[in-house]
Amino acid sequence: MFLDTFYKIQKYCHHDGSRHSHSPSDSNGGAITTQKSGTREIQVVRRVLDINEKMANQNRTLFAAKGIFVLNVMSSPGSGKTTTLEKTLSQITSEIKSAVIVGDICTTHDADRLAVSGVPVVQINTDEFGGDCHLAAHVIEKAVGGLNLDDIDLLIVENVGNLVCPAEFDIGEDARVVVLSVTEGEDKPVKYPLMFRECEVALLNKVDLLPYLDYDKQKAIDFIHQINPGMPVFEISAKTEEGFKPWVDWLRGKVRQKAESMAHRAESMGQRGKI
Repeated sequence: MFLDTFYKIQKYCHHDGSRHSHSPSDSNGGAITTQKSGTREIQVVRRVLDINEKMANQNRTLFAAKGIFVLNVMSSPGSGKTTTLEKTLSQITSEIKSAVIVGDICTTHDADRLAVSGVPVVQINTDEFGGDCHLAAHVIEKAVGGLNLDDIDLLIVENVGNLVCPAEFDIGEDARVVVLSVTEGEDKPVKYPLMFRECEVALLNKVDLLPYLDYDKQKAIDFIHQINPGMPVFEISAKTEEGFKPWVDWLRGKVRQKAESMAHRAESMGQRGKI
């Protein structure tokens, strides 16, 4: 299953005045605009995030009702996010009913690759209307309309490649994962702290390249824990699948925990109905 989906993007300014594309809409469905005043811009950004949070909570309620574990996977471009998901899907699809939503500014390249796994894939492209830099909750709400949610236990969202904006927008996920490759340098966690603060797990990818790089792996991990103490860091190679077992076991456990939680809740509600 493969669906191309496009959404119009309304542009507004960030706090620093730089142009940046997002996709806000107010409660009446109209586009939110901004003035040049810094105060007005902050108010607009706050309003956008508040509306997004409301829609994210609606998504979360829907996913909970369906017993679907939702994983939001984020990274900078070129970290190996798609290859990591290809290898992950190859290890779990025989036991976990999965689907993927892929966010990109242009092309369906990543979605085409993931569709080879046989799982349903929904493509979201944002270039037609300005090139959004992240996936927001209302876009996810539209995208899942192309999926049979009754036949899914795990929904993976591959967010747009960006270490900034995706961390700001809740989409109704259960957990967030950041992929950091060893080719990006050790200091990305402290340069982009919000991303690492908001994520539950970090995947340190491309460790097969460490013998050929001047890279201090422990320094990178220390920076991650400086931002998010105790955060699990799985050292992996998406190319060779080195280190994949702890990561895949973690994911299996999360999916199982949600399924068990939903089963327990259903059982409790059934017992109440008999009283």
